[in-house]
Amino acid sequence: MTRTLLGACAVAGMVVALATGCGGSSKDSAANATIQREASLYEIDQIETKFHEAVAKHDLNLMMSLFAPGAVFNVDQQALTGKAQIRHWFATENAAFQPQNHWVADTPTYKIRATVNGDKGTLYFQCHFIDPKTKKVMAVVGVDHDVQKIDGKWLIVNSVAGTTPLTP
Repeated sequence: MTRTLLGACAVAGMVVALATGCGGSSKDSAANATIQREASLYEIDQIETKFHEAVAKHDLNLMMSLFAPGAVFNVDQQALTGKAQIRHWFATENAAFQPQNHWVADTPTYKIRATVNGDKGTLYFQCHFIDPKTKKVMAVVGVDHDVQKIDGKWLIVNSVAGTTPLTP
């Protein structure tokens, strides 16, 4: 009887420990899932922030840190595969990275859209490139990214960019 009672207590203790350690009530689990989702969306949104910082500073290393090793970037009717091809395109063909252009890159926040589903997500934003000297909009580009959490970091795995009309 004592052995049965001790065994039952041990099992009950394990159940409580597992329930607490695994999220406990469904209310706690839902709250944890919401917090994790919001944290992931924030991390995905940081890709847009770093993207524009890289453009503003002409920082190819920062830009490349946003792409997964085997990423695909579809731009100007080209499918660039891997960081070496993508880096070459930014360095040689992207007007915003050219040394003579010191444009400000802006994204209206209402034009940013992000989704997350586990370790995969999407990110869309527009880049409005403005020449601060002339205050002229030099280009407007929409960029649609598929992102994935790889080794604890959200990275671009597939991207499609193209010009888009300047709309409110």
